[in-house]
Amino acid sequence: MSTALLKTVSLVKSFSAAGNLFGRGGGTVHAVNDVSLEIKSGETLGIVGESGSGKSTLGRLMLRLLEPSAGRVEFDGVDLASLPRRELRRLRRRMQIVFQDPYASLNPRMRIGAIIAEGMRVHDLAPRAEVKQQVLDLMERVGLSRDVFDRYPHEFSGGQRQRVGIARALAVSPSFIVADEPVSALDVSIGAQILNLFIDLQEERKLTYAFISHDLRVIEHISHRVAVMYLGRVVELAPARSIYTSPRHPYTQALLSAVPTVEEKGRVERVVLGGEVPSPLNPPPGCAFHPRCPLAEERCRIEVPELKAQREDATHQSACHLR
Repeated sequence: MSTALLKTVSLVKSFSAAGNLFGRGGGTVHAVNDVSLEIKSGETLGIVGESGSGKSTLGRLMLRLLEPSAGRVEFDGVDLASLPRRELRRLRRRMQIVFQDPYASLNPRMRIGAIIAEGMRVHDLAPRAEVKQQVLDLMERVGLSRDVFDRYPHEFSGGQRQRVGIARALAVSPSFIVADEPVSALDVSIGAQILNLFIDLQEERKLTYAFISHDLRVIEHISHRVAVMYLGRVVELAPARSIYTSPRHPYTQALLSAVPTVEEKGRVERVVLGGEVPSPLNPPPGCAFHPRCPLAEERCRIEVPELKAQREDATHQSACHLR
């Protein structure tokens, strides 16, 4: 692995929540809270957590599709917030996203060929006479027949539409892709094909991924390192092998214990979490996980734990006072 291609520094994103008819119940939602991490060139960082943990918001902040409330995002050493619109637009072709819903992310009024070619035309990446041939080659690479060039998105299955979304992202020759739950809406067998396509494309094109999912099995299959998020914070960050063989944070342990396995050897004791995920409008003080944590002590209710490495393994970081 080489140097960091993307870096977030103390990243925060807050949203104002509207109150009710009488002006009550408003507040601030802390969707991403003090997240600092790096993604190295050529690697896949898996980002996992329950719904509402801030995964998708973090992915959009990485691409400056959302403006951070505090902190910064650096891409290839450049602070994205410092770029004027024209320079940001030029840099955007190196940063792409593949969305969760392959149908909602495609313009239903545009033909498939035009959808894939749009980015190439916007960034003027090829002569007009060569665009169609390049699009056809891309379609073939992601597993689409050349015969569907003039069809519309509604004529395709979910898996085929996701292949269109991948081809559209690849059309501008990016170096970094945020994949936001790209297989969660697909049949298991089709999702496995899409995952393998991501892996093959990464090797061929030297791509870097931030791969977002709530499915730990998907994350294990594709990731080099894994960031576990809970209520807007990263609570564990480590190489994928370490996360799955020796998780340190109680939340990570609970997530992994819920993953079904048919192998007796790989079976671990189920950790059952009590209570509900706290509201991001009113997060608990101290460690946000302490109301559900079976190990919580008084310190956990007062002091926010720092994400830090353990002495025995500098690559494995955990935000827990007790681990």
